[in-house]
Amino acid sequence: MSNDEDPEEMTGGYASPPCFMHELTPDYRVQPAAHRSGSSDVARWRRAERKRLIDARMALDPDERNRRSKRIASRLEAALGRPGGRILAAYWPVRGEPDLRNWMIRAFERGSRIALPIVIAKNRPLEFSLWSPGDRLERGVWDMLVPARGTAVQPDVIVAPGVGFDEADHRLGYGGLLDRTLAAMSRKPQVIGVGYAESRIRTIYPQPFDVPMDLVVTDG
Repeated sequence: MSNDEDPEEMTGGYASPPCFMHELTPDYRVQPAAHRSGSSDVARWRRAERKRLIDARMALDPDERNRRSKRIASRLEAALGRPGGRILAAYWPVRGEPDLRNWMIRAFERGSRIALPIVIAKNRPLEFSLWSPGDRLERGVWDMLVPARGTAVQPDVIVAPGVGFDEADHRLGYGGLLDRTLAAMSRKPQVIGVGYAESRIRTIYPQPFDVPMDLVVTDG
């Protein structure tokens, strides 16, 4: 689950792109004036690209999505090595995201502590709460599943699903809460983006607030 959802995206409220936006590809170069933070052209392009990428992963056959999720989990394990006692923040999958719940359980069994993100409010940083296999979950903000009871922690590693990732490992997310969260942290964790191979695009037209991932793991 990408708990950095924007309410507009959660409800399927994608704004209609202008008449030429359907012709844009990740190779399209936004002019410098349109590339500034807050550009309406970039925002519209991101909404259109976000919808395209989510539709593509939702169209995957469930068995295929499961196979690809297992491949991502295997590569994630190789990238992290021995988890030790680190706090790994992961997510509960929604909208066709890679399902890493079995990986979370294996990491827990190997000595890691697992945390899930909690949305406090749209414009506030995420919080992270410890979760153990079997712990009860409840519906939080925007109906997201979060630990019913848990200790607030600061993760050592954040595994963040992305709708898209560009060549510089910037992440196209859902609403910017992850970027806001990382900016507010006193100690920066390792941040690993995960997604299907199709999530790799040339650019997301990064803005000053976009924080690149330390590593991106896909099945491709």
